[in-house]
Amino acid sequence: MASRRKARILAFQALFSWETSKASIQDLVSFSWLDSEKRDAIDEGTATFARLLIAGTIENIETVDRLIKGHLKNWNFDRLNRVDLAIMRMSVYSLKYQKDVPPSIVIDEAIDIAKEYGTDDSFRFINGVLDAIKKDLQGGSGQ
Repeated sequence: MASRRKARILAFQALFSWETSKASIQDLVSFSWLDSEKRDAIDEGTATFARLLIAGTIENIETVDRLIKGHLKNWNFDRLNRVDLAIMRMSVYSLKYQKDVPPSIVIDEAIDIAKEYGTDDSFRFINGVLDAIKKDLQGGSGQ
């Protein structure tokens, strides 16, 4: 599995955990929530990218959540599946702030993670929301 894919999965897991525990960014980026064997197996490139996604998403959570809320159709933000929300938060952070990562890669990775960790319909829902946000951001009106 590619290093960035592993990093995105780690970031998704950390953000999912953060949603329920509200652990500090420091605890999340130190991967203290992983068992030591898994933590020791993370290579530096994977850890660096995961840390960037985790910290960046949480530091920009108000903007990220506002973008998600603005693109939900017939959905209440507070009732979103927490797996879907963690995937979308990480991905919206990437779409908005990581200009060096192509939006198509961000969305494809989110879909793949949703297929692995979400419900049967998660990937379709996430794809629709992220695609709308991508178009909005590319049009210059996103925030």
